[in-house]
Amino acid sequence: MIIIGCDFHTRFQQIAMLDTETGEIVERRVEHANGEAQRFDAALPAPARVGMEATGYARWFERMLREQEHELWIGDASAIRATRVRQQKTDARDALLLLDLLVENRFPKIWVSSPAERDLWQLLRHRDKLVRFRTSVRNQLHAQAMGEGVCRKKKLWTQRGRQELEALALGEWALGGGESCWRCWTGWTARSRSWTGRWRSKPRVTRRRSG
Repeated sequence: MIIIGCDFHTRFQQIAMLDTETGEIVERRVEHANGEAQRFDAALPAPARVGMEATGYARWFERMLREQEHELWIGDASAIRATRVRQQKTDARDALLLLDLLVENRFPKIWVSSPAERDLWQLLRHRDKLVRFRTSVRNQLHAQAMGEGVCRKKKLWTQRGRQELEALALGEWALGGGESCWRCWTGWTARSRSWTGRWRSKPRVTRRRSG
């Protein structure tokens, strides 16, 4: 079996690879931009075990290993740092440390959400941003109307309320800003409803944690 300690960076990865049958250890750096990392992992006999620290920029790498039927272990970064004996830090030493933890069964593996769960959370975060933007614009329009003596509460968001808002005697900047805010509000409302529909159509996922 092939076991790999991978010190992952955005542009490259430093690896320390052990072949358990021969005991040979190979250290090398592989680049991402030129496709070297993809070719290297594709040439590995499956299933290989790869261990790396948790990072937010390796989704493509996780997907690639999964498609090639390799096993990826994600480790707690703070727990891995606590096992480091030497204060001097290099990419090569970090990769060897990850390999040692894997071989000695001391690797602090953490629970990792599934692609479906992460996709669902991304939808929720995006919808939350749309709702916040819409609320901010709505408050601005409401304040503009109240400043001119028009207090319609929820009725301000009807077609008649819009006509009243457009009929106000506003300055040039306020008139243009109000029209722009209204277009933003109607657009974000439609998008928010669209994203809500996509979120509800997603299959339910259950969050699990490893013991």
